Amino acid sequence: VTLHLNPISSVHIHQKPLVFVLNSPLPLVWKLKTERLAPGIQRVFFVSLGSVVQFEKGNFSLSAETEEKLFPEKNEYLLQWAQKEYGAVTSFTELKISRNIYIKVGE
Repeated sequence: VTLHLNPISSVHIHQKPLVFVLNSPLPLVWKLKTERLAPGIQRVFFVSLGSVVQFEKGNFSLSAETEEKLFPEKNEYLLQWAQKEYGAVTSFTELKISRNIYIKVGE
């Protein structure tokens, strides 16, 4: 699955830390494609067991962390976990089948 990340239109370059929870019942390779995300900013990708994140060549992989986690099975419990862990969730998306996911990040 390719995860496309770019800032909302009102933000020229996104310069804040981000946390992504990428959960799947089956192990996946998450391919990251980004535009206009500042290098050197912490970005954390939590992935379900057996999954990996592949960064683009020359991407911000040096400042990004990937961690495998055993997530709750039901989305409501996953959402509760994320809220407890980080205090807020700004976006939650559930997809049954997808090859590309487009996410706008920003204020």
